[in-house]
Amino acid sequence: MGGGGMKAVLGEVLPCTAMVVVEGCIIGLTIMASTAIARGMSPYVFVVYTNALGSIILLLYSFFFHKDRSGGPFFTLPFFLRVFLLGFVGITMAQNLAFVGLSYSSPIVACGMANQIPAISFILGIILRTVKFNWRSTGSRARLVGSLISFTGAISLTLYKGPTIKNHSSPSLLMAGVAAAPPPPPPLLVFTSTHENWVLGCVLFAASSLTMVIWNIIQVGTMKMCSQVMKIISLYTFFGTVQSALLAILFLERDLTAWKLDLNFELLIIVLTAIFSSAIRSSIQIWCTKLKGPYFVPAFKPFGIPYASTFGSLLFPYTFHYGSIMGAFVCGVGYYTVLWGQIKDDEAYNKLDNNKNKNNNGKINSSTIDDVRVPLLEDQDSQV
Repeated sequence: MGGGGMKAVLGEVLPCTAMVVVEGCIIGLTIMASTAIARGMSPYVFVVYTNALGSIILLLYSFFFHKDRSGGPFFTLPFFLRVFLLGFVGITMAQNLAFVGLSYSSPIVACGMANQIPAISFILGIILRTVKFNWRSTGSRARLVGSLISFTGAISLTLYKGPTIKNHSSPSLLMAGVAAAPPPPPPLLVFTSTHENWVLGCVLFAASSLTMVIWNIIQVGTMKMCSQVMKIISLYTFFGTVQSALLAILFLERDLTAWKLDLNFELLIIVLTAIFSSAIRSSIQIWCTKLKGPYFVPAFKPFGIPYASTFGSLLFPYTFHYGSIMGAFVCGVGYYTVLWGQIKDDEAYNKLDNNKNKNNNGKINSSTIDDVRVPLLEDQDSQV
């Protein structure tokens, strides 16, 4: 194989491998975050500390290693207002809702509910008349069907947990007169907590997904004002951290002992999550998007479902439910159906626009060529 062929193969394999690894890391960190919260760490404290460290990493990275000076005016009041709003919606609202939801449910719920974002975005677009729905269009019909499938999966995930993978052994089965064995030590990694409320957790995750749809609308306009993606991410993370800290200290987590950190498992999770979710994940997503197009990164979002299902079945059979797996996979099917329909609709609209803008020589007018769409943090909803 020549150098060109090898380069082409690497151009296909490396982005796919990178995104598969990214999704695996996201699920791993989610399980670890669930463990920290189940052990008593406040989800509000986790959001603040993780984003505080992440914003420092992002600021250093964007200003010293990502020196892109293009993209229009940077320090303007309208831009800062938009970034402030991005922080409020994407971190203060979405992440706090998601991590509180995680404290009441499990990472498989996080995976399933995160896949509701395209369906919610499509339905909200129809309501606000920002999305054109055409019954004769295959893409529009697919998006509608996919939305219904996604919502069905979300309802199933909320209302039906099903039996656990492996049943608990009951002390009542011990023979009379035999002393009960001492309780086993708590597992290092757990999916559930002592205050589990499955329905409430699902509702909170659904609310987080809705806020992320609003966040996506805001970030599109922000990207038009300034194309320096890493700087936008660093600034809105900073604003979101400050907002979350004030909200937590004043209203949600007034217990000062909850803010104390020791050299333990919880601190490790905060550091790992901050490093990965700031510079590493965002850089890989931006690189893959520029290389493979705007739909490449979203296509890997449902990969978290088989990851979470596998880890849950192998590591947590006593607390992991068949119904959760079923509901999450239905959500994933709906996600891909909506995504496929959106791709078909975009192809049809682009083809129509190109035909309209051809000049007499048969050349396409340069004004019809779409700008490269670079996403911000695609799954910033819960860092899961």
